[in-house]
Amino acid sequence: MRPDPGQVLHFSEDPTITRFAPHVAATAQQPEAYVWAVDYDRSPDYWFPRQCPRAMAWVRPDTTPEDRDRVIGPGGGLRVHAVEYGWLERMRTVELYAYRFDAREFHPFGDPANAHVAEQEVRPLGPPERVQDLFELHEEADIQLRVLPTLLPFWDQVITSTLGFSGIRLRNARSPQPRTPAP
Repeated sequence: MRPDPGQVLHFSEDPTITRFAPHVAATAQQPEAYVWAVDYDRSPDYWFPRQCPRAMAWVRPDTTPEDRDRVIGPGGGLRVHAVEYGWLERMRTVELYAYRFDAREFHPFGDPANAHVAEQEVRPLGPPERVQDLFELHEEADIQLRVLPTLLPFWDQVITSTLGFSGIRLRNARSPQPRTPAP
């Protein structure tokens, strides 16, 4: 589920939205009100239930072979998304929808751009489309989907690497449990 040329997408679990008004999200790091959307490259970041914590990493031109092997792993492709075991059932059962918008109503956000924003009310190009099997989407896009007890140790490795990365809803991640030494 990705936008066509000239489009951006907004993913939601609510299939009844008819207009999108700019707002300041509770977790926003900026005071401006926006409507948020993503382009083709960043759409996979949202193939998850809304509250699902996820850590994502991908190969960039300046990624070292050592970091690629250490974080993504041999045979892992160019991108990895990690989630916690506790979210697998929700990923199987979530009803996720994609809203398509004319990209001309949005402008890039971030440096480098990681989203697109509109500062005025926007309306979707048509009814929302039901996003199908999230696991299948990852497989078709050749994105490794890794399942971990907790994301945070993986995230610590990702953010100190030469890979591109994004973490979403990490505040919802489980805290690592202290390991008990073997007898």
